[in-house]
Amino acid sequence: MSAVALGMIIFAYLCGSISSAILVCRIAKLPDPRQHGSGNPGATNVLRLGGRWAALAVLLFDVLKGMLPVWLAYVIQLAPFYLGLTAIAACLGHIYPLFFHFRGGKGVATAFGAIAPIGWDVTGLLSGTWLLTALLSGYSSLGAIVSTLIVPFYVWWFKPEFTFPVAMLSCLILLRHHDNIQRLWRGQESKIWHKWRKKTPD
Repeated sequence: MSAVALGMIIFAYLCGSISSAILVCRIAKLPDPRQHGSGNPGATNVLRLGGRWAALAVLLFDVLKGMLPVWLAYVIQLAPFYLGLTAIAACLGHIYPLFFHFRGGKGVATAFGAIAPIGWDVTGLLSGTWLLTALLSGYSSLGAIVSTLIVPFYVWWFKPEFTFPVAMLSCLILLRHHDNIQRLWRGQESKIWHKWRKKTPD
């Protein structure tokens, strides 16, 4: 591994370690997302705790912290394998943040940002898959799971050289959703819209 590739991987992990959910909740004087709601410091839980605008801020930041290091690695022409490691490092930073006692989120938005530099075609299909699944089911986690399962096939169709690193990233995200998968199977997963309406009746 070259020094440049190693540097990009470290940079990606540090970017991922900036927990926007915790920072936004502190700025907006909302409850700590690690101790309230689902306990997950991510955009979905912030939506439940603080409403749409706080959640949107978290979502955008989480996407950017995955997109920036991978886009830089793409610009400097790192090999696809190291691009994959850079993406995984950003997600690992989000999941196990160095700056927040290694207690992070599921990494979905960060993974989306990491995949986005591959192309608008993949990004559009991925976004549509998550949105359609979440809207039809009411489960944000199901949208993430379905999107994660199918995105390697999208990448294989449009940019096959990135299939393996994206598949590695998908495996990581699916592992982080094992609790959600069990709750969905048991019918115990909470729907995002119910809690959102209670929090934001407007």
